[in-house]
Amino acid sequence: MGSEAAFLSAYDTVLRQWPLEVESVDVPSPHGSTRVHISGPRNGTPLVLLPGGGTTSVVWFANVGALAAGHRVYAPDLMGDIGRSVHDGVPLRGAEDLVTWLDALFDELSLDGAHLCGHSYGAWIALNYALRAPHRIGRLALLDPTNCFAGMSLGYLLHALPMLLSPSAERMEAFYRWETGGTPEDPAWQAFLGSTADARRSKVVAMRRPRRGELQACTVPALVLLAGRSRAHNVRRVATEARRLMPGASVDLLPNASHHSLPTEQPAELNRLLTRFLA
Repeated sequence: MGSEAAFLSAYDTVLRQWPLEVESVDVPSPHGSTRVHISGPRNGTPLVLLPGGGTTSVVWFANVGALAAGHRVYAPDLMGDIGRSVHDGVPLRGAEDLVTWLDALFDELSLDGAHLCGHSYGAWIALNYALRAPHRIGRLALLDPTNCFAGMSLGYLLHALPMLLSPSAERMEAFYRWETGGTPEDPAWQAFLGSTADARRSKVVAMRRPRRGELQACTVPALVLLAGRSRAHNVRRVATEARRLMPGASVDLLPNASHHSLPTEQPAELNRLLTRFLA
């Protein structure tokens, strides 16, 4: 089996672990087609989940059961990143193009009023969308957001460099182990992470921090949920800056969570906090 086929097989294995029925659709946009996995009651409030870079929509396997109890969950693969979305249209140059991409998704799936939740790179996309299209979303949840309120740790970037320059399953595992302090408990998820080293991607957009004035003007009810053991950035500084720049946002902490494993490591507590905020 080729590397891309092995990746897609591992992707499908994790998706089969979702604890409820999944409808998978391909949604057109100017940038290409977006694979979206949909679960939950058809009359539930829409909730869009944007994953961190390099993890795809299947990362929500430990969260979707709780979140879909009262929401219609839409989990897309990010345009330009690995997964089953196909970037064969307009190039991605920056945040504005990702806003256009999400706008098309909201249009095609009739998602006006949806809550929006993102992790890491997905949180950066979600925040930029909230700043540019606040009228389209209800609530905004940012899970250990990167380059939103403070920069990333130099040590984190240096540890990531070998994996980025010459990706391999071994380097992916070593980086994950360094950041999280261990390896994933779920064997299917561990196998998936190893398979992502050779997966194809077209363009992960460079994350430019939003301007202070934009953040201060944000009117969308927001939750910033930080991972206490995150090595991606200085968590205390991110919390301080989030409170200063978005005084209307709630800032909370999962003290024992790491950046990369936030959705999967302590799902019960994460799901409780998210469900309470989105209710």
